This record gives sequence, structure tokens and C-alpha cells, in this order.
Amino acid sequence: MKRIQVIDSHTGGEPTRVVIGGGPDLGRGSMAERASVFRDQFDSFRSCVVNEPRGSDVLVGGLLCEPSDPECTAGVIFFNNVGVLGMCGHGAIGLAVTLAHLGRIGIGEHRIETPVGIVTVTVLPGHRVTVRNVPSYRFMKDVPVDVPGYGRVIGDIAWGGNWFYLVGEHREDLQFENVERLTSISKQIRRALEANNLAGQGGGIDHIELFGPSADPANHSRNFVLCPGGAYDRSPCGTGTSAKLACLYADGKLHPGQSWRQESIIGSVFEGSIEITTVPDVVVPSITGTAFITAESMLVVDEDDPLKAGVGDWLHSQDTCFADPKAGISAEARPG
Repeated sequence: MKRIQVIDSHTGGEPTRVVIGGGPDLGRGSMAERASVFRDQFDSFRSCVVNEPRGSDVLVGGLLCEPSDPECTAGVIFFNNVGVLGMCGHGAIGLAVTLAHLGRIGIGEHRIETPVGIVTVTVLPGHRVTVRNVPSYRFMKDVPVDVPGYGRVIGDIAWGGNWFYLVGEHREDLQFENVERLTSISKQIRRALEANNLAGQGGGIDHIELFGPSADPANHSRNFVLCPGGAYDRSPCGTGTSAKLACLYADGKLHPGQSWRQESIIGSVFEGSIEITTVPDVVVPSITGTAFITAESMLVVDEDDPLKAGVGDWLHSQDTCFADPKAGISAEARPG
């Protein structure tokens, strides 16, 4: 039997599963280098942790790592049902609440190393966390895309730690009862982007974000976010909100000191703000949300189980992708 120690949480309804023990040894390179090792050599571990039968399409994993930067409290590699993520805003909030739950951090600021750069999490009372994200910016404005069977949509391509296509001009009603239709249309939009070779700088657009009026007048906007693996985000999406803030700033609609309240398709809210940088139209977003611990678990992996690497990946499972269960919490999972 192999064992993987995890702690689950949810941030605004979106689940995060942090691996704190039994993870693979990725070496001692930068977090970007270790993310490449994880992607290339341990994909079965990724699938095992977040895919069925132990997880679900909506679950985001976070592999807790020892940081390469001595000024960081921890390193993390986020991943989902189809691959490795550059950054994850709701996941960073969940990670901070998890580390606080374990007694490894307390109220205050803590630096976290991710594959796309260092972010700062500020643990606040009441399960609240502010994530100061990586620099974010709009790459292209008002990009039209003709979606077969649907028509033309117009959106911005922006970076917030992942690449987004943010669509304000559409015909959809962003209500929870419409999530199946919204999911289908967002998938069609993503396919149309791919067919037209529309991408970000050095990366494909794997998130689609639709915007509309908020249900609560206390909030500025409601969104629907399609994640890379085809599930919709229950939270307002931290990296997506970061991308939105960058677009608002570029349009002169948001300034430092102002707050933007982003509402998700289920009604949960992130509060966002920006700091300007010396680079034109590049901002540093901060996102505040609330997370709660939902489980402390030990995933058990039976070597005789044909689905030990998860549904959809079981034919490609590898014995070498698991740490020695006798080793306890691996050095890779012990933050400084």
C-alpha cells in the first residue's frame, strides 16, 4: 500500500487538496524546474490525487514543496484534472488556510514560491487570506472570435498567472441554473480560439471567463469561468479576477486604492485591488477570499488496483511515481 497525506479545503466553494506527505522527490531546482519534472515524470501521481475515484474534475491539487528561495515559507505546484497550473488564486488561499491549520504559519504575511513567481499570502482573522499575485496585464483588447453555431464574441486576452479570454460581449444569462449551457458555450469559444491560433505570450489560452451583471448590488460583476479540464470554477477565480483587474486598469476603470468585488456563478465573492508597476499597463493584483478546511485524509493506493492512477490514466500508471510510504512526510513536503 502507498499512502499520500492530504488536507482538503474550499475557497468560495472551489476545492483545493494540498499534498503534505507522500509526494514525489522533484529535486532541488526552482519551482518552475520542479514543475517541469512533475509534469514530465509524475503525471500519474497528479491524476491519482485529483481524478476519480479519489477526486473529481473540479478538484485542484497543490503539491507542498520546500522552497528554493530561503525567504519563502513554502513552495507549491498547483495541478488539476488535466495538467499542471502556473498559479491558482483560490488554491493559494486554500494553501494559506491549510498551513495555518497545521500551525506552520500564523496571522501576517508569508511568501510562497510558485512556478510563475513568488506570491505573498497575508493570513487574516476569520479564515480570510489576501494573495498578492504575480504581475498581470492585458495582452490583446477586443479580440473577435467567430464561434461555429453560436456567432461572434469579443473579448480580451490577459494574463493573471494563467492565460484568459475574458468575454463581456455575449448573449448569456450568468445564472447558476445555466451552468451546463455556459460550460458548453465556453468550450466552443476555447475551441474557436485554438482554431484561429489565438493565444497568449508563450502559452495557450486555457481559461474562458464570461462576465455579466452581479446578482448582489454590493458587487461589481458576476463571472463564469471555464477551467482547463472542462469544469467550471465555483469561486470567482483568483487568477481570472487578476486578469480582469488588469483589463479594468488598462481601460482606466480601476485605480490603486479602489476595490473590485467579483462575484462567482454561485455567488461567492473575491475582493480585488491593484498596485501599479513601472511597466505600462502591468499591475500587481491582490485578491482576498475566505477558505475553510474540509478534510484531513490519507489517500491509499493499492498496487493491485487497475485504477490506482485515476480514471482515464490507469493504463499509464507508474510504480515510480509514489514516494516511499514508510518515509512519513517527505523532505519535499516540509516547508521552511
